[in-house]
Amino acid sequence: MKLDKYYETETSEFKSTLAELDKGIVSLTAMLNKGGSGTVYFGVRNDGEILGLDGMLGQETVKKIGTRIAEVVRPAVVPKIYFEEHGEKTIIVVEVSGYNKPYSANGEYRIRVGSENKKIDPDLLGELFFSNSQAMIDNVEALNQELSFTELKQLYLIRGLTIDEATFARNMGLLTKTGAYNYLAEILSDNNNCSIKVVRFKGTDKQEMISRNEYGYHCLLIAMKQAYDYVAALNEVRVDLKSGLVRKDMPLFNLECLDEAWTNACLHNRWIKNIPPAIYIFSDRIEIVSTGGLPVDFSKEEFFAGISHPINLSLQKIMGQLDMVEQTGYGVPKIISVYGTQAFEIADNHITVTIPFAFEPSMNQTSYEGLSRTHAAVLKVIKNSPSLRIDDIAKLAGIGRTRTNQIITDLKSLGKIERAGGNKKGYWKVN
Repeated sequence: MKLDKYYETETSEFKSTLAELDKGIVSLTAMLNKGGSGTVYFGVRNDGEILGLDGMLGQETVKKIGTRIAEVVRPAVVPKIYFEEHGEKTIIVVEVSGYNKPYSANGEYRIRVGSENKKIDPDLLGELFFSNSQAMIDNVEALNQELSFTELKQLYLIRGLTIDEATFARNMGLLTKTGAYNYLAEILSDNNNCSIKVVRFKGTDKQEMISRNEYGYHCLLIAMKQAYDYVAALNEVRVDLKSGLVRKDMPLFNLECLDEAWTNACLHNRWIKNIPPAIYIFSDRIEIVSTGGLPVDFSKEEFFAGISHPINLSLQKIMGQLDMVEQTGYGVPKIISVYGTQAFEIADNHITVTIPFAFEPSMNQTSYEGLSRTHAAVLKVIKNSPSLRIDDIAKLAGIGRTRTNQIITDLKSLGKIERAGGNKKGYWKVN
């Protein structure tokens, strides 16, 4: 007879006899370090075949197992130990759960990878401790306690969300358990030392810099939007005419992938290391770099599969309320679907996402300075989709057809756009 769950996983292990108790305890700590819970079945062979346990089994056996776990596991856990009957055979099940990582058995630290217990490099123990909630940005006290949140509150009001001034900081998770402002509060405050850099280089390396823009020293959510808008404005669209019959708009880079990569970089950055994410623009690609590699309890396979492993839960909650993040785990699979896994470079201390260009760019940034809101809206629609018809431009810009025609005339006279080709097969060139 086989156990219903007849194979070992990252959360379960089989041991034939209680003589393997210490090995089973090592597996329990490895599972705790991986996912916060684990189960070991004693009296079951590796292939799931139920062998049962020999000898007299009773509460004294349970006590001995619990005592041994208390002796060797640090920090302490409270196991759940019980018997299971399978026909005439009896097995013992030991379950544990806890999130006070890292856990050790006899002073040894291991982590569960598949059905194996891998030894943790001593240098990575700090990273595992970081996954403990006590080391998150909402539990680390901010150096600056004189903070204000006018910009953050304004973002909520713009979304039509109500705020309670008296409880705002507590409700947003901006306070530690002692009532002091935490590091999350600092990076979301009106004035801080956090600066996001967007740097452009002339070629394919960092030898010659063209420009360096800094966005920051105020609410992170506004700074990250400013940085994104700058890079997004560099996107160009070329019209690919195949045999003169099929017209296809070809953007310089996928704007949705840029959005996902940048949002994830800001959301999952190890902010307590005080190194903000950055964007580097080369002649053939964009690189988005965030501080901190994958958590030690998270594999590349899980990362590429889009499994959610949020580093900054409180920041994710706020960004979700403001519609700045959508479905969890969507970003990485989306980028892979367009650019492949080679778009990701995962190192111990950083993650780099590379977005290659579809063609050699002119890198002329469209200026909206001096334009009215409606003129800028029409120009932005045309820039993103230069072959759209007037009706479609009007719809996307949210204005009437007649008004759209007039604005297009204005933009042409200002030299912002020009028509290439005829009315049916042509497209707009944005200058």
